[in-house]
Amino acid sequence: MQMNITFRQFGASDSLKEYAREKVDRVNRLLDRAGEAHVVLSLERHLHHADITIHSGSWILRGREKSEDMYASIDLAMDKIERQLRRYKDKLKTHHGRERVHHRQDLMSQLARGVRHAVFDMPEDPETATATPPQAQAPAPAAPETAGDASTHRVLRTTHLTVKPMRVDEAVMQMNLMNNDFYVFHSVETDSMCVLYRRKDGQYGLIEPHEPTAPVAAAAGAR
Repeated sequence: MQMNITFRQFGASDSLKEYAREKVDRVNRLLDRAGEAHVVLSLERHLHHADITIHSGSWILRGREKSEDMYASIDLAMDKIERQLRRYKDKLKTHHGRERVHHRQDLMSQLARGVRHAVFDMPEDPETATATPPQAQAPAPAAPETAGDASTHRVLRTTHLTVKPMRVDEAVMQMNLMNNDFYVFHSVETDSMCVLYRRKDGQYGLIEPHEPTAPVAAAAGAR
């Protein structure tokens, strides 16, 4: 397996490199088609962050954790990956076999599209914060940005996502393999871009686009 290790905000360490490599190699033995691994170790606000991504065929496994010790963060991140890998091990092998027969990898390369996910830092409204408890607040609708709005918020983080064509059950599997709370994909069943997300009750929600109802039809229905 090809493996890349990146250190951010602190110096590279040969012992950490070897430790991360041993951990990833152990998981690699459980994979039917291992490709490459990317490990990012960073120090942020006195916490050690480990972000580990492993590619296996068309699937992506990811674990992210933080603690006060980098070795512990690596352990925690790899534990997440191993749990999902053991959960979906049989399905991963089944899907890999299907790809070899139907050349699904080529199809995904042709149809894959990208979207961008941005996280904004918005100033808090003092009056709203005082009058309404945080848990009761509803997200405010996005307003068009103007020249005056430019100074009121800033982009904290931007993530570029590759949108792959797949079924809903495959999207659920991929979201769990990445240990994410949401996943954007192109539904082969409806031929549309959809958003899958994890609900607070542990179930899954699916956001699908649809054509707006025509005004004439709406008026006719109201009669």
